[in-house]
Amino acid sequence: MERDIARFNERISIQKNTVVTDKYGNHKNVWTDYYTCFTYASTYQYDKENEAATTMEERTINFEVRYCDELKDLDSTHFRVAFHGDSYDIQTVDFMNYQKKTIRIVCKLQKKGGA
Repeated sequence: MERDIARFNERISIQKNTVVTDKYGNHKNVWTDYYTCFTYASTYQYDKENEAATTMEERTINFEVRYCDELKDLDSTHFRVAFHGDSYDIQTVDFMNYQKKTIRIVCKLQKKGGA
């Protein structure tokens, strides 16, 4: 399914989890900007009832981006998405039958207000 290019009207930043060493030799995990691109964002929210019978709002967004070589190794373990100042954990990455046209990234809100 091809998308009209005009639908890709929002900008996201794909961030990669990397290990850096400070001047004392300590290792620390940090999120660094890896790739920025335009996306089609499809948002929906639903209420999820947990075991304690309380209802929680869960914010999930589907991002659809055009395929590129920079994103061919995209996974849910080493990457996350920054969108409109919020951080999103990647739940699944769908390469859309490996046609090398689009990638669908299903994300859940991790932290409101960024890193």
